[in-house]
Amino acid sequence: MRPRVTMVLAIVAVLIGGAILVPAAYARLSGGDALASIGGIGGGAQNVPAPAPTTPPPPTLAAGPVSVNFNGEFFSWALMDRQTGEISGAKNMTSTNSTESMLKTWIVSDYLRQLGDKQPTPALKTWASKAIRDSNDIGANKVYAAAGGSYKPQPNGKPDPVIQRAIKICGLTDTERSGPPAPAMYNGWWSFTRMSPRDAVRLGDCIADGKAAGKWTKWVLNEMANVRGSVKDQQDTSGGGKWGIIDGLPAEIKAQGPVSIKNGWTRLVYDGNWHVNCLAVTDKWSLAVMMRYPATTSLSPSYGAKVCASVATQLVTPQPGAALKVPQQPVGKL
Repeated sequence: MRPRVTMVLAIVAVLIGGAILVPAAYARLSGGDALASIGGIGGGAQNVPAPAPTTPPPPTLAAGPVSVNFNGEFFSWALMDRQTGEISGAKNMTSTNSTESMLKTWIVSDYLRQLGDKQPTPALKTWASKAIRDSNDIGANKVYAAAGGSYKPQPNGKPDPVIQRAIKICGLTDTERSGPPAPAMYNGWWSFTRMSPRDAVRLGDCIADGKAAGKWTKWVLNEMANVRGSVKDQQDTSGGGKWGIIDGLPAEIKAQGPVSIKNGWTRLVYDGNWHVNCLAVTDKWSLAVMMRYPATTSLSPSYGAKVCASVATQLVTPQPGAALKVPQQPVGKL
């Protein structure tokens, strides 16, 4: 009986093995789909779902190359990453230009910070607002005097107290009072303060992080975010300051939060140039563009506005894998 039982078991084993091998062979011939349908038998190919796409980071400004075929005496720019504190920019970003009205944001901030828990008079608060929103010279001078500023040159070539505090509080390293080639008569004027793009982005960061204006920081940033008037709306002592960097930013960046700006521009007789500066700051970055170019009819402040916008546009880092509408500003020749 044992040999017969052994033979029966062998036959059964062959039959079972064949039952398993046939569908496996069929599965190989059919690409594996057939085997996958057999209750987990075998190791055929399976349909693996594609991973869900990740959301790209929002656009921002980041260090990168900038190309501007600039027609003028001086051009430079700097960008601060406010998350890391790193500053990048042109090779000459430590060279200086007169600040002009760009400095009005510091003048207002310095005055308000010194008030402590006190409130400014309604008149001075109105003038402070006009100094930023409308770049009003009369308002800036009134606030400057209230902050302790003086047009009288300080001894030993020092800047006046308002500018000295900017240097100390904001950690500025390239900022000085007016000097050659500007005539000596301007040595005590705040608008002739010499500042580099590197220091300008530090100033923007200083205003945004609260060191400059203290408890008035949100108020100052809001005023800067509501600067009004196009480059065509300028008057002798006020108006027309909403242009430049803000025009080079895509809507996706503007939608992330307020962009606080302050520009400065003056046509100076002593060197025959427009002195134009642009400053913009958000919670992520601070950008400054500064320049001097011939004060001819064809090169009005609108030329400087285009240069500032072009720099901003070139520094935009788009969302990876997504369409980003970046304002088309001139690259190269303007």
